[in-house]
Amino acid sequence: MGFVKGSSKACLFIGIFFFLNCSFHVFAQESGNEEIKSYIVYLGERQHDDPELVSESHHRMLESVFESPEAARASIIYNYHHGFSGFAARLTKSQAKKLSDRPDVFTVARDRKIQLLGTRINDYLRISPVLPKGLLQDSDMGSELVMGFLDTGVWPESPAYYDEGLGPIPKHWKGKCVAGDQFDPEKHCNRKLVGAKYFFDGWNETLNGKILAEDEYLSPRGILSHGTVCSSIGASSFVRNASYGGLASGVFRGTAPKARIAMYKVSWGISPAGSGVVDCVRAFDEAIKDGVDVLSVSLAPGGPPYLSFTSIGEDLELGSFHAVMKGIPVITGSANQGSDAYGTSNIAPWLFTVGATSMDRTMYVDMTLGNNVTLMGQSMYLGDTVTAELVYLEDWETTTVDVQGKIILAFLTEDNDMSNVMTKFMSIAGMIIARSSDYFVEMMLQSPAAAVDYEVGTKILQYIRSTSSPTITISHGKTLLGRPKATTVAGFSCRGPNSVSPAILKPDIVAPGVILLGAGVRDKPDRFGDFTIVQGTSLSTPIVAGVVTLLKALHPDWSPAALKSAIMTTAWKTDPSGDPIFAEGSPRKLADPFDYGAGLVNAERAKDPGLVYDLNLDDYIHYFCASGYNDTAITVLTGKQTKCSSPLPSMLDFNYPAITIPDLEKEVNLTRTVTNVGPVDSVYRAVIEPPQGIKIVVEPETLVFNSSTKKLGFRVRVSTSHKSNTVYFFGSFTWTDGTRNVTIPLSVRTRVLKY
Repeated sequence: MGFVKGSSKACLFIGIFFFLNCSFHVFAQESGNEEIKSYIVYLGERQHDDPELVSESHHRMLESVFESPEAARASIIYNYHHGFSGFAARLTKSQAKKLSDRPDVFTVARDRKIQLLGTRINDYLRISPVLPKGLLQDSDMGSELVMGFLDTGVWPESPAYYDEGLGPIPKHWKGKCVAGDQFDPEKHCNRKLVGAKYFFDGWNETLNGKILAEDEYLSPRGILSHGTVCSSIGASSFVRNASYGGLASGVFRGTAPKARIAMYKVSWGISPAGSGVVDCVRAFDEAIKDGVDVLSVSLAPGGPPYLSFTSIGEDLELGSFHAVMKGIPVITGSANQGSDAYGTSNIAPWLFTVGATSMDRTMYVDMTLGNNVTLMGQSMYLGDTVTAELVYLEDWETTTVDVQGKIILAFLTEDNDMSNVMTKFMSIAGMIIARSSDYFVEMMLQSPAAAVDYEVGTKILQYIRSTSSPTITISHGKTLLGRPKATTVAGFSCRGPNSVSPAILKPDIVAPGVILLGAGVRDKPDRFGDFTIVQGTSLSTPIVAGVVTLLKALHPDWSPAALKSAIMTTAWKTDPSGDPIFAEGSPRKLADPFDYGAGLVNAERAKDPGLVYDLNLDDYIHYFCASGYNDTAITVLTGKQTKCSSPLPSMLDFNYPAITIPDLEKEVNLTRTVTNVGPVDSVYRAVIEPPQGIKIVVEPETLVFNSSTKKLGFRVRVSTSHKSNTVYFFGSFTWTDGTRNVTIPLSVRTRVLKY
């Protein structure tokens, strides 16, 4: 729970499954008749430049609700005093309420849980180091920038962190590596891994006597592979002969392979794994102080998932807003809860929210039936070829069929039933799972196993019923490159619309997040090597963070919003080969902006977007006013004296690189402003692909830029002939100079009748 002040509407950050499932245990003890719990008291922009003075102001504030100065200081968990002002403290509910009533406090919020969300990847995206010129070459592969990761720590021995060929650590970097359990900065940090810190005090409050997992480390070293995987996908050095047991073999590299890495360990190995907002906010504060250039955050706060009226200050938006205002882009994932509408997480407009797609690679086994027909099934099976009797389980939950030593075929309606099948039938020789969804599911490695769609499953079933002694041979796993199937938005990747601010498109973009190779944790010898294969929006996030890093190296003066706009307005609406992008779900369909945002990231085009839809502090104040925050709250949050207009500004006029109209009644007018970042003397004309039944008029239809005119506004008039309905229609709006096409998605829904 939180005490929200001055807001009738606000940003929401929801918690869902990213890469590991976690639970949360609230630390509580009795203080009189009241429980003591961890709270974040958020004060907005700093009132002093000296961090010590900021901390002292926190102590004085706490003294107003404690009996003594000593008790006030003892309640502190963290002071946030570098990038913004606030603190985490152990408080009773009544103390938290008293603090929330103060005019200089923006919000007081209970601590909440945070959950975790290769070869071929960058070749698929056409980010190639072998070309004579391109974004990688122009940016020196990001060598002068530091990518920060809020995650589970690092395995520093991984070859992903080798620093051979790298120059000196960038001069602007002020961070450091912190010693801890099995982590020696002198030994484990270098010119690649330039920063490593860990934050445990907040999560320790939630453990309530529990201890960390036996093999976890109280240091930047992390036994959970998530942090090592994500940081390697974003910024690994070149690693030759990388693979996972021979699968996905090749030269591995991060998207920004010369960028430096700083790890902020905020998530911990305890059963189940997790962390708290308190530690994440401290990590944001430290990252701002350290001089991080880009932040990749494959995390999201815990549920409940659909709170419509929460507050900035309750979750990740607290630190990320101030990071963005300091010029640090923050990239995060849309989450992995599935394809239902309104499911996307991390929906604040200052966050760059990334969904996940497949790419042109799959892992498979050959399945040869006893009639010599060979079919393909998705699998990561790494054992020897196996031949066995084939048995169909019509109802796997209640079956009494003898399956020992046999290979079973089962049809599933839910993918999460797969683990139940694996657990129930331990004596089988192998299994084939037929299911409706088409995205890749990691299958057992030690036993022959494969996943197929219902069509292939039906062919196998027909064979079983055609013979008295059906058999099947399953081969060792292989890698198939090229175009074995169409690019899809993964079935697990969360979709829009935005559940709290429907006029703000989410997700923003998509990138590969299915069967990616990443550096793993190897605490003991493993025959599969130093890498692992993973999937999730946790992994598509660092890919986009790597692209942002390359672009920022090339355009150091661009704001986080300009970098986001450059990527969104140049994105592919097809896959790189020109084929359509589909969206997994029920039913399977062509992807639209609520599936893939602006489209699939296209790094090479993003380096020269022509125009950008930029945002500054005044634009975000517009957003807060349109969201219903009062003047005092916005002043505290931003540090700028604010008085919202009356009537309040329209959210439709927020300068986002997308136009989303959730409630169109006859006609609406909205505005946008574009900034020229291309040739000085440029002329752009409007090209519109209107949504079905929607009329779009742009004024003016031509934009003329020169040395004295770098920003121009335009008005868009949108009208409809539709009757009221609940269906969105989609189109696009482009400014083109004949060479550069600056495209944003249009999403329009006719006014919905309210009963």
